[in-house]
Amino acid sequence: MTQSSQLTALPVGYRLAEYTIVRQLSVGGFSVVYLALDDADRKYAIKEYLPRNLAQRDEEGMVTVPHELDRDAFNLGLKCFFEEGRILAEISHKSVVHVSNFFRANQTVYMVMEYADGRSLGRELELAGGRLEERRIRKWFAALLSGLREVHLHRLLHLDIKPANIYLRRSGYPLLLDFGAARQTLSRRDKHFASMYTPGFAAPEQYEKDQPLGPWTDIYAVGACLYVCMGGRTPQIAQQRLQADKLVPASKLFRHYYSKELLELTDQCLNLAPDARPSTVLAIQKRLLDSSYSQPEPLPEPAVAAKRLVGWIKGLAGGRSS
Repeated sequence: MTQSSQLTALPVGYRLAEYTIVRQLSVGGFSVVYLALDDADRKYAIKEYLPRNLAQRDEEGMVTVPHELDRDAFNLGLKCFFEEGRILAEISHKSVVHVSNFFRANQTVYMVMEYADGRSLGRELELAGGRLEERRIRKWFAALLSGLREVHLHRLLHLDIKPANIYLRRSGYPLLLDFGAARQTLSRRDKHFASMYTPGFAAPEQYEKDQPLGPWTDIYAVGACLYVCMGGRTPQIAQQRLQADKLVPASKLFRHYYSKELLELTDQCLNLAPDARPSTVLAIQKRLLDSSYSQPEPLPEPAVAAKRLVGWIKGLAGGRSS
């Protein structure tokens, strides 16, 4: 069952516990996210568990499961969603979205998160013309990985790291949003959610039910983000790479723009074999913070290159006339 966001979203002004819905921020196959205000007019982002292939909302606003055969899958996702919120509530890190509350209502679960002003890394890339300078990449990802390391220490995985889920506060500090661990659990057990992976950023093991997931899975997605930040297109889908790997390595594609160290790190993160990727997020962070990296030899400016070409041609002509 698939419904439009207009049919599933709570209306503006809806009273949800001590919060008032202001507007819908986003909608996906697994949840709806709202901007809301509490009684003190503080802003929050509230995420509602609403897997639209399994559930729907009735006229009273209750979330119901029309087909009893979908009940177990719905309850499994709800349990994972609630557990994800519980763990995130225990994490206090500047680079990890803070969960301040989670509760049951309307026969589903809601997760109340901080609302940060800023823009996504994807939007930042657009404004930068599709490529970020190495200094910014190293700074932002080192800070982001500090938060991801804390997540992994709490035995939680993100499983949906991509530019759209990396938010840059107005201060420029990165924030990791929209965790997909609960969504991933349901995706692996229910055929309705097989398409919920983010193509190009999902690691190959995410497509295989019998393959274990771990920090190495998030590390693959980090590599894909680094690749895109250098100016590359979204990497080839991991499943396709397993059949015929056509992904041009970063060390080849961007060798004139970034250091050898950063390029090699990106390629290692994007390795199809989990055990060939960097072993931990901390290991990646240390390499990003290393200030001794070598700058690549810059490409000659077009005008300079043209002058060199003209001079070379004149030199040949002069040689022939003598």
